[in-house]
Amino acid sequence: MAKAKKPVARSGAKRAAKTTSAKKSRSARVAAPPKVASGELVTLLDLMRYAVSRFTEAGVVFAHGTTDPVAEAAFIVCEALHLHPDQFEMFAAARVTAHEGRRILALIEQRIATRKPAAYLVNKAYMRGLPFYVDQRVIVPRSFIGELLEQHFGGVAEDDSAALIDDPFAVGRVLDLCTGSGCLAILASRAFPNATVDAVDLSGVALAVAARNVADYGLEDRVSLYQGDLFDAVGTERYDIIITNPPYVDAQGMADLPRECRHEPALAFDGGDDGIVLVRRILDQAKDHLTVDGGLLCEIGRGREVVEDAYPDLPLLWLDTEESEGEVFWITADAL
Repeated sequence: MAKAKKPVARSGAKRAAKTTSAKKSRSARVAAPPKVASGELVTLLDLMRYAVSRFTEAGVVFAHGTTDPVAEAAFIVCEALHLHPDQFEMFAAARVTAHEGRRILALIEQRIATRKPAAYLVNKAYMRGLPFYVDQRVIVPRSFIGELLEQHFGGVAEDDSAALIDDPFAVGRVLDLCTGSGCLAILASRAFPNATVDAVDLSGVALAVAARNVADYGLEDRVSLYQGDLFDAVGTERYDIIITNPPYVDAQGMADLPRECRHEPALAFDGGDDGIVLVRRILDQAKDHLTVDGGLLCEIGRGREVVEDAYPDLPLLWLDTEESEGEVFWITADAL
């Protein structure tokens, strides 16, 4: 799931366009796609270039596992051909059949006409190179937590100073709040090989998708799914590590969500007026559900300033990734 994140609120976000611009935009959206003659697009690279041009021309928004038209085009081409995205370069110069070409072109035009995230069109998203089933019952997974589990918790840190726990094999219990499709719970099971993982979501239909992914990875004996409102779902249980990527879009951000994101469950985005309604509840209650040496790993998008204003005395450790700065924090149980 290239990585991408949930849409976040930005002050001064663009408002509705002028009426004339809106009319032009609507006309562009309903315009018939250009005709592609047989033999004009021959290779994977040809089709990717064509997709990039079409996406750019149509003003498609990217925030669902890919961050730009090139990555999105490569993703669609590979999925249509049943290739892993990492295999694109290997087959870039390969010719496609007429049937394959029609399938790819249809997906490109469907992406533009419906504005549905590409992950929904092919029912797949990747995180840390692993495929997960997705549909419109869940938000398209995009989180920095998977990378951070590898960097700081999974024993692959470049140096010992980057490790936030002593031994990933000693972690016995993990809780994933707001699990959605279950991808982070599954990644946590890989980062902590001896742990059992409890995954919670308020949405029953989202948990149905998570159950499918858990079964696909054969983890039914290690990952348990619970429907409920945050910690209410697990009673008085305690965990060595809690991970969560909760809804964190504020009211203005919800109003400004692009058309693509409006195909996703609003429940997975809506963080209340200031974006941290659920984050507050998690911070206020986490200590009661952590072991003595445990800790909380929480993604909050670009709400760092709001969180720090609300909790000025908490020693939150902000963690960066390749594509983010200060969008995820870690805090130990004894500091809460």
